[in-house]
Amino acid sequence: MNTVRTVSDTKRDFYTYHTRPINSIYRRVVEELMVEMHLLSVNVDFNYDPIYGLGVVTCFDRFMQSYQPENDKESIFNALCQAVGGEAHQYQEDAQRLKSSVESMSGEDLLSWFSSPTSENGTGDLATTIAAIAQNSQFKYSRLFAIGLFSLLEQADSELAQDQKQLEEVINKITSGLNLPSEKLKKDLELYRSNLEKMAQARVVIEDAIQADRKKREERAKEKEKSATPSSDSTPSAEEESDSSSDSSSDSSSDQAPSS
Repeated sequence: MNTVRTVSDTKRDFYTYHTRPINSIYRRVVEELMVEMHLLSVNVDFNYDPIYGLGVVTCFDRFMQSYQPENDKESIFNALCQAVGGEAHQYQEDAQRLKSSVESMSGEDLLSWFSSPTSENGTGDLATTIAAIAQNSQFKYSRLFAIGLFSLLEQADSELAQDQKQLEEVINKITSGLNLPSEKLKKDLELYRSNLEKMAQARVVIEDAIQADRKKREERAKEKEKSATPSSDSTPSAEEESDSSSDSSSDSSSDQAPSS
């Protein structure tokens, strides 16, 4: 009898693959993404597809932007994918291939293509994926799939992706063709974009705090250096040292002379 993996199993595996501590402000981002990927991986109706893969990569890259130390990001992403039984290179390669396949399309071209996917212009994998989704009545929709879909729209037409009215019209047409929950997808994207804005604001606050802390440390270091260096007023000059030496010698001679 197969035992369904738990969230605790996935977390334990993740911290086995990535052993360094995670920057506190990003820990919640990583663990929420990990839990979301885990819950999908154990769902019987879920099957990995390249659009979902693009969503995972995009979500990670956007929310982990400016993460320090920079070199840890690759290890964290690798651990996330491995912890749910995946391979990081598959996610990244699928994401890059999908983005490349639509970069020459306009928003209208992409919308038209979604309505009738073909294998032209190197979009064979995407065409196969879209066709399979449209025909699968048990397709497991997810927020990460929605982010992948939105990333394709951004890649094809960034202005359309930022125009709320046009975006809603496009989403309605795509979701209708693929039998996806339109309202849920819209809400997921709205929350995703809102959280990106909040994360960007948080990064600004953090950077300001870091700069302020760095300035305070520099000021304290200067004060410490200044207090450790004797001032010119308290340092006797060579002439004063000479006079002091002469006075001392005179006093000594007077003490040794016999009284009259």
